[in-house]
Amino acid sequence: MNTDFLTDLRAHARAYADLLRPTALDRDRNPDLAVSSPGCGLPWRTFAGLPAEYNPEPLRVDGRPVLLHSCVERVVVLEELARVDAGAVLALPGPSMSSSVIGDLADDDQRQRFWERITAEPTWTFFAMTEPTHGSDPSGMRTTVRRDGDGFLLNGTKRYIGNAARSRIGIVFARRGAGPLGMVAVLVDTDLPGFTAAPLSTRGVRALQLSELRMAEVPVTEDDILGRHRSATRQGMWAATRTFNRYRPVVSCLALGVAQAAYDLVVTERRGYRVAERHLLTDWEQRLTGTRALVLAAARSADANPGDGTLAAAAKLRATRLAEEITTTAVRLLGPGARWEHPILDKLLRDARAFEFMEGTGNVQRLTLAEGYLQRRLPDVRAA
Repeated sequence: MNTDFLTDLRAHARAYADLLRPTALDRDRNPDLAVSSPGCGLPWRTFAGLPAEYNPEPLRVDGRPVLLHSCVERVVVLEELARVDAGAVLALPGPSMSSSVIGDLADDDQRQRFWERITAEPTWTFFAMTEPTHGSDPSGMRTTVRRDGDGFLLNGTKRYIGNAARSRIGIVFARRGAGPLGMVAVLVDTDLPGFTAAPLSTRGVRALQLSELRMAEVPVTEDDILGRHRSATRQGMWAATRTFNRYRPVVSCLALGVAQAAYDLVVTERRGYRVAERHLLTDWEQRLTGTRALVLAAARSADANPGDGTLAAAAKLRATRLAEEITTTAVRLLGPGARWEHPILDKLLRDARAFEFMEGTGNVQRLTLAEGYLQRRLPDVRAA
């Protein structure tokens, strides 16, 4: 994708972003509005990343349909939407992170079941990896799927799972055996007996409605196990890693959108600056541009090789840190009472903290970067 096309794509996305503006604060106060108004004012199928056969209304740029299948397309479009409301982006109906696992592991019947289910009407999905005591560490995972006659029983608790309380179908990662190869991905309908989901109280990106899942003897079948036709090295953990690598650039672009929005607010609202403040704004402008280039490079790397998360980790570290810095300092620059006078700034400040915990914290990203450096997997970003 050349620069001119991406520039046009960004302009189209910016026009759509204006549809989110009137209700951004309302969604923050009441996350249930994401359900009563599916798409949050946007044509949800346009931005869900659906396959062509299930998407009658794709985004079109210069007459060309854009299905948002590639990470590059996603980071360009979603950054512009996040400049208005990152929570609304995360609360859109559709496949979200589950689509990556479906693409990597599902057989034809599972794929048809998944896509037909979520495209018949606005439907949310979930990606359930994180657990209350061990986060997303697969070695400590306690959710299990064990044989019971001709089928299986799913037991465990997942926490901080986006959209889960409003979802009808999703993917649960569970342990079927010992070791890293014992983890499998299970396609689960939320109306099964023993499955419950409840929203959690949060401060940031509230429209996402992070939830806790509890599974008590939930009956599933062999047909629900994703990747069962593949070798053990190409099942749950393999697919989860590739999904995280694909979606870390997306989290980065959302953080970047929040950072850009806070910067724009300061520039719009402040009338005069001290010399040091002018230097600070110039520094922010340059770092926003540089981070945008890094996020785009990470997206291209994820599209080319989802198995390598080196650049994705770098992008997430940089964008998350920048979002927290700019939103925090913007409050000081706009003076006492800034969070009351500018409710959207208060929202940006709270939203910015959420990205640190999505798809791995900063320490996890540093470990990934160190591994990439030691294995000489750090490409020239300028060439990307």
